Amino acid sequence: MGKPGAFLTQERVGRLRRPCEESVQDFEAIAVSLTQEEQRVQASRCMDCGVPFCQAGLSFGGTRAVGCPLHNLIPEVQDLVWQGRWEDAAERLSLTNPFPEFTGRVCPAMCEKACNLGEHDAPVSIREDMLAVDEHAWSVGLRKPLPRAAETAPLVGVVGSGPAGLALAWELTRLGLRVRVVERADRVGGLLTYGIPAMKLPKDIVERRIRLMRESGVEFVLSSDCADPTVASKLLDDCDVVALACGATRARTVGVPGEDAQGVYPAVAYLTEATRSVLDGHVPAMSAQGKDVLVIGGGDTGCDCVATALRQGAHSVHQVIRAAQAPTQRGQSNAWPEWPRIDVMEYGHEEAQAMQGEDPRLFATDTLEFLVENGAVRAARLKARQDAGAHVGEPYELPAQLVLVAKGFTGVEAPLMDAFSVSVDEARGIPVTVGGTHRAESALPKPVFVAGDAHMGSSLVANAMADAIVCAGEIANILL
Repeated sequence: MGKPGAFLTQERVGRLRRPCEESVQDFEAIAVSLTQEEQRVQASRCMDCGVPFCQAGLSFGGTRAVGCPLHNLIPEVQDLVWQGRWEDAAERLSLTNPFPEFTGRVCPAMCEKACNLGEHDAPVSIREDMLAVDEHAWSVGLRKPLPRAAETAPLVGVVGSGPAGLALAWELTRLGLRVRVVERADRVGGLLTYGIPAMKLPKDIVERRIRLMRESGVEFVLSSDCADPTVASKLLDDCDVVALACGATRARTVGVPGEDAQGVYPAVAYLTEATRSVLDGHVPAMSAQGKDVLVIGGGDTGCDCVATALRQGAHSVHQVIRAAQAPTQRGQSNAWPEWPRIDVMEYGHEEAQAMQGEDPRLFATDTLEFLVENGAVRAARLKARQDAGAHVGEPYELPAQLVLVAKGFTGVEAPLMDAFSVSVDEARGIPVTVGGTHRAESALPKPVFVAGDAHMGSSLVANAMADAIVCAGEIANILL
């Protein structure tokens, strides 16, 4: 806990952001940090609650888990921060979380949703406190390479370098195994590099961790696609075990006429190109500049598309969301500590409202078709949904020369699974595993494991990391 009774006198100060009019001008970080003393005050609000649901990672009867899936020792870390024992706090955080620099920036703070103080008051600013601890650790040189594995140690091949792949590689190295990570992109990081925009997760933060992993002996092979049977075969020949941490990247489509037109793209493909253009300094092939942009889908990726389009100079941006707008406060059927089903304007929505004068989100709306002219999309036909409680009128057109589909994912990509002879549960879109473990059902004699989204289906960064750590333990059990 923190300071006794501090939650009664100290107000919560959560994540601070740059002014919208300023932040949309560049791809620099939108977050603004508190001073260490201000962060100590925030940590002091952690109370002696008895049962710290914040570190539970359970669903509590709801459809979405709350509490930290990594089971960070949150009250202990908060108490150390309040005492000013930053180095001890960093050490305690590292016991459970390999990459606080990622979760502290992109996690939706499941811990705060389960904070006991949040039942009747604003919860403790856990995410920002943890990030402050980690940044202090980096600034004073506490983040050091792991000891390199012995040259004779077994070699594990990891396919994919996103949150799960990196967590898997880090934990396997910590356990004394050699690791080779194979990534099909030209940079390490997967989703962390190309799927999350730089204003949410600055890429120098990712590169900082990768340098530490290289110094720890982790080998990275880039621009190498294991869906190619030749590449997969070499990895199998070289390694004692292969682990697929490749995500569940098969994108869901809209399923309406016109979606094959020029100008209609998957959201992640757009975000990848946008980030690559920022890092490499070239004009993006998929640009929102001067265009009316329509984002289909209401999740975090859709919000990131809104924010990115604004920075590229879009003429207008709208986001079509099939669900009805959630209430601003919890309903009686959505009691704490369940995940709060309330409406929240994220950073991209706030920026769009500031720039356009209105909320960009169109709730309870169906996409009927995309209207095409000379092979390119020019508009979308939309209609309000009656079953969502909205007023229903006639279908209408909304101009759109760039459409970004952010409707989530349906599972793993078949060619990669085929390359490793892995059986896939087609109904769930994820590999079949053996006996409740992470070991995939495969026709190959050599063990093949799956971790992260490739094991669970599309999820969150913290969930993928937590799953990968468990998978690493299983691999170590058969190799060490």
